[in-house]
Amino acid sequence: MIRAKDDAGVGVADTDRLRQALVAQLPRMRRFAWSLTRNHADAEDLLQSSCERAMLNAASAPDGDGLLPWTFTMMRNLWISETRKRGVRQGAGQVDAQDATELKTASGPEDAVRSSQLMAQIRALPEGFSAVLLLVSVEGHSYQEAADILGIPVGTVMSRMSGARQKLKAAMAEEPA
Repeated sequence: MIRAKDDAGVGVADTDRLRQALVAQLPRMRRFAWSLTRNHADAEDLLQSSCERAMLNAASAPDGDGLLPWTFTMMRNLWISETRKRGVRQGAGQVDAQDATELKTASGPEDAVRSSQLMAQIRALPEGFSAVLLLVSVEGHSYQEAADILGIPVGTVMSRMSGARQKLKAAMAEEPA
């Protein structure tokens, strides 16, 4: 069977499959983008850039379970580049982390308060801790997968995970429920 090819030589059916797979993973990608940026607007921009880059590199996209780590790694690298650019521009366009509204889900008033408190504590974690916490605890990645995605040693992931849990536990115990 002969398939049509696009300008990059990638099968049209392959790009359609990649597009569908990316759409299915958008909520997880959005959470990871927020964990990196800690800002809703920046997270949406990062998500869009990552999807665009993924589609442009469709020929090198892995199949199956490898797609999400591939996009997370791409997303992380794009964010590092953006952070460096902002450092050169002296941080223009930064928005306070308290303005981030992503990941707030609640079914009742008590849940809404607790969720808000938890999100505030996650935002207060040192840089790198929230990304590790969300990749492992929310996304369900192993420590090794998180290390590969973030480009850090697995021991650092374990250390940050432990630190994040301890800090969250202590902070949440101090706040009234």
